[in-house]
Amino acid sequence: MNFTCAMDILPITEKQGGPAYKGGWQKDMARRRYQKGNIRKRGKRNPVWELQWWEDYIRENGSIARRRQSAVLALVSEATLREARKLAETRLAPLNQNRLLPQSTLAFGDFVDRYFVPLFFPTIKRSTQRRYRQTLTMHLLPAFGSYQLREIGTLDLQQFVLQKMGGGLGWESANHLRNLVSRVFERATKWNCFAGENPANGVSLPEKVPVRQKHVLMPEQIPRLLELLKEPVRTTVLVGILTGMRVGEILGLRRKDISFIAGQIRIEQINYRGSFGTPKTKSSKRSLPIPKALAAPLARVCGHYGQTDDETLVFRTRHGTALSDTNLLHRHLKPAGAKVGAPWLNWHTLRRTHATLLQVAGASLRDAQVQLGHSKMSTTLEVYTVPIPAHLREAVENLSRLVTNGDEFDQKAGELLTTVQ
Repeated sequence: MNFTCAMDILPITEKQGGPAYKGGWQKDMARRRYQKGNIRKRGKRNPVWELQWWEDYIRENGSIARRRQSAVLALVSEATLREARKLAETRLAPLNQNRLLPQSTLAFGDFVDRYFVPLFFPTIKRSTQRRYRQTLTMHLLPAFGSYQLREIGTLDLQQFVLQKMGGGLGWESANHLRNLVSRVFERATKWNCFAGENPANGVSLPEKVPVRQKHVLMPEQIPRLLELLKEPVRTTVLVGILTGMRVGEILGLRRKDISFIAGQIRIEQINYRGSFGTPKTKSSKRSLPIPKALAAPLARVCGHYGQTDDETLVFRTRHGTALSDTNLLHRHLKPAGAKVGAPWLNWHTLRRTHATLLQVAGASLRDAQVQLGHSKMSTTLEVYTVPIPAHLREAVENLSRLVTNGDEFDQKAGELLTTVQ
């Protein structure tokens, strides 16, 4: 089956001015002639002036064809033939100026099933595929599956997204909906299955308001949590807290990725639900230092099941296969979290805890970005760092002492002004 949308242009009876279409087919299109259209009277009781002209459109198989179009210009009783011709010129002006693109008759759902899923999904990560499938099945296909691509406009998408948010969908999920629709139309345009502006580009979202509180583990909770966990889960959690690695990065570690001599962990791959792949982004492929407190536990886990080779997974089952992050979460992490007063505990909490404590320890935001493998510094700042009350109180007390002690305040202020100047 041919999944391409190559534009094989069919013979046409009327040719108009030069091609100005966006898409891969314009190189093969013949030059087109200026259209005046055909004007005729239609009707007996209340006759009207009707305009007929030729219009290009995109078939479901992606080829260009032509069809006859018609539109009523005016009542015969209200306009002469000469006036009707002027109205026709105005109506056909965008076509004759090559500002009209051929529209697709392909339905949104058909494009997704026939092209987007089989051709685009193999190019993205499995975790992204899974989320896209869920979003398409639960939201987009029920709403737009039967509509032709050309029938979906910015206003339709704007109303759709706002309705979803009104029904309880969070800002991030609404943004994901918008981005996925945009991705679908981008592919349709590149594969010559759609012509025109991407309707998702004009969709706006309300101001982002956090809907859920972000939690971190307090320093006194961490030792209690580790005491409740057995190996290899205990060291898995310790790695998450002390390095900030994603759970997929932790479960994807092999013996060759850890150098106790150099004191570093190299992140070269991830494990997502049993499937191995590359790290999430280019920034995610990185080397991290092994803290002294982690070296001994990590060494014990590496050799826990006897002699291992370089390809052996560090965190594995007794059969040598990868551990399941969901099983670890629900069987071990969640129950232990509830006992230490952290029922909200999950794998992301460990990364957020690491980022927050790293900031408390004096690391810069840039250090945290590199450590966590974020492409954007804003992600590190906005998503993962949470102020700890004790640390915040200490900062406020320091400010208070600075303000209330006149001599110290004058000295610090003078130093600051000198630095700025």
